[in-house]
Amino acid sequence: MGYTLEAFAADCKAALKNNTGDAALEAAAECLRKALRDQDLVEKYVPETMPEEKKIIFEDPDLGFVIRAHNYKGAKGGSPHDHGPTWAIYGQASGETTMTEWKIVRPANGDDPALVEKEKTYTMKTGDAQVYPVGTVHAPFREDSTRLIRIEGQNCDNLTRPKIKEAVPATV
Repeated sequence: MGYTLEAFAADCKAALKNNTGDAALEAAAECLRKALRDQDLVEKYVPETMPEEKKIIFEDPDLGFVIRAHNYKGAKGGSPHDHGPTWAIYGQASGETTMTEWKIVRPANGDDPALVEKEKTYTMKTGDAQVYPVGTVHAPFREDSTRLIRIEGQNCDNLTRPKIKEAVPATV
């Protein structure tokens, strides 16, 4: 039998409980990479026919982390964002995502959004998993349909996140 969602979730929980800081997130990312290699798990929980763009497929009652399936049809881009008070680990189940990471050049202040500048861009391919610690600003772009599995430190659906926008370069 392949890697089940239950085993994947249990391995993530153990990784997060038995490690601290960045080591915990990287250990959970390794669990995600293992899950991405199991095509039966991917097809069962992130099928190409999944009608919604995203859904929670597991929520840990003790640690509060969630595992979420994503199924994006066609091209799709995202604005620079972070995950508020929590972290996220993105795993590419199929297709490719061009991810840009941004550095904050001016923190958010009241109603004024944080301003960011591009720091680096890379392509996530099937099987890749990338850790985004708390406060890491990133933005995905997909040229075609993609499927992802994402682990979030807590359910991000109702979290308050700072407003973030790209800094406009000064004109001379």
